[in-house]
Amino acid sequence: MLQYIRPVAAVEHYMEAHTAFLQKHLNSGRFILSGRRKPKSGAVIVCNASSRKEVEEIMSEDPLEKYQLALYEIIEFEPTKYANTLEK
Repeated sequence: MLQYIRPVAAVEHYMEAHTAFLQKHLNSGRFILSGRRKPKSGAVIVCNASSRKEVEEIMSEDPLEKYQLALYEIIEFEPTKYANTLEK
């Protein structure tokens, strides 16, 4: 999860670069899905990674992280139930 820590106008300035970051990792299969929180205060990204360190390295590439516009909260979990469409 990420939480904006600067005004939305400042975040919007980097949204094109952030979208490219998201698309890169969606294409690689690292990100499963992403989307804005409602109200518009941040976002949620579901990531498939082998370790917390890998997630931290990926998130350090995000312009919103680089320019201190958002804080990431990494919540690790092990899925035990999932829709058939998400089977490996």
